[in-house]
Amino acid sequence: MGIIMWLVVGGIIGWLASVVMRTNGQQGIILNLIVGIVGAFIGGLLLARGDINDAPLNVMTFAASLCGAVLLLGIVNLIRRGSAR
Repeated sequence: MGIIMWLVVGGIIGWLASVVMRTNGQQGIILNLIVGIVGAFIGGLLLARGDINDAPLNVMTFAASLCGAVLLLGIVNLIRRGSAR
């Protein structure tokens, strides 16, 4: 059940991050999923002090994951376009 939750929540977080960063039209479902999962990992490392596996899914972990995904998209935009938007 854990991997299914990662995929579902990662897809939602990736989609929300792409809406926030205005890149939703350029990304598909697979890229949203990847951004969400990698962003959750980054957010967990930065905001949850590296303790990402033991934390239950709640508002704080969801917010940390969303912040990580937005940060990831900002870095990608900086590299691709020279501006984070």
